[in-house]
Amino acid sequence: MKLCKKCVNPDTRPNIVFDEEGICPVCRYEEAKRKQAIDWDARDAELAEIVDWGKANTKSSYDCIVTVSGGKDSMRQAFYARDELGLNVLLVSCVYPPEQIHERGPANLANLISHGFDTITVSLNPQVWKSLMKLSFFKYSNWCRSTEMALYAIPIHVAIAHKTPLIFLGENPALTIGEKHGNLNGDASRMRYCNTLQGGDPSWLYGNGIGWKDLHFYGYPPEEDINHADLRIIYLGYYIRDWCGSNNAEFAIERGLQIREESPENTGDLWGFTGVDEDFRLVNQMIKYIKLGFGHVTDQACEAIADGRMTREEGIELVKKYDGKCAKKFINAFCEYLGISHKEFWDVVEAARGLHIWEKGETGEWRLKCKELY
Repeated sequence: MKLCKKCVNPDTRPNIVFDEEGICPVCRYEEAKRKQAIDWDARDAELAEIVDWGKANTKSSYDCIVTVSGGKDSMRQAFYARDELGLNVLLVSCVYPPEQIHERGPANLANLISHGFDTITVSLNPQVWKSLMKLSFFKYSNWCRSTEMALYAIPIHVAIAHKTPLIFLGENPALTIGEKHGNLNGDASRMRYCNTLQGGDPSWLYGNGIGWKDLHFYGYPPEEDINHADLRIIYLGYYIRDWCGSNNAEFAIERGLQIREESPENTGDLWGFTGVDEDFRLVNQMIKYIKLGFGHVTDQACEAIADGRMTREEGIELVKKYDGKCAKKFINAFCEYLGISHKEFWDVVEAARGLHIWEKGETGEWRLKCKELY
């Protein structure tokens, strides 16, 4: 396992490619920004064309759809689309089932809506949701596999149904974390081919009492429906000069966002302003750490290093100290929710451990095969 020479991005991240100097694409992008090699006037003109296109092609009273959870990034997008771009915005949100969602989730979504937005919220059958989560966990050691399919597919369905073809997502992951599955620009049309969605085909979810009628919102609409609707899916963050997690969090907190208060020792999260609507995400980040050698602290440190708020050395120490941390109470809650034993949980997790990147230390503890991280 190797780290980027400028930050702490690992080469085990899916769909990432370091250049010949061992530098990740995120650092190269930030380097271009610092050197003022980005033509922001051209991006402004491109975004203006997108805005005009959205207004001209909508067949509803809304100019665009913004996908939201109520968190920092979606709040920034919603305000930017409405207040900076002058668009009439329809927010679309998929709400987690009551057993899973934390009280911060509905509070933050309600807070966003209270700032003056029309919103469609979709709540899917919680029994089907849980069954698919369980299947995803046992099949891929990633419970998010099914839920993210719904989170990304629902806005596409709504756009077609409400004849509002312009859809805004937040950030291009190739430019913020280095996971490339499309172009290095604002075109988000290939988001469906990211590592989790794998094309947006829900057929692997069929069976065990789950049929096509249960999965309508878990899969992307057919290509012919998307093409007929002439949808345009855009990474709005690509066009915002100061787009980053910390700036978005500051913006959102000033407007009422509730964040986590727990220690990173328990959450594997340095600042508590990411994915605050539910806690099972913390479990998934721990599992990702065991599978791929990195968790959310790595992502946070990479961003902070790129922004000049942290040195690489500081980032390495934080990754060593907190990455992959997850308190037992979150694991207990996750097991109880899915109705599985702790043995079943750890059997799945350990079977997924990336043994090519882990080794046993002198005292028997697992450590990464990366000298910088132990």
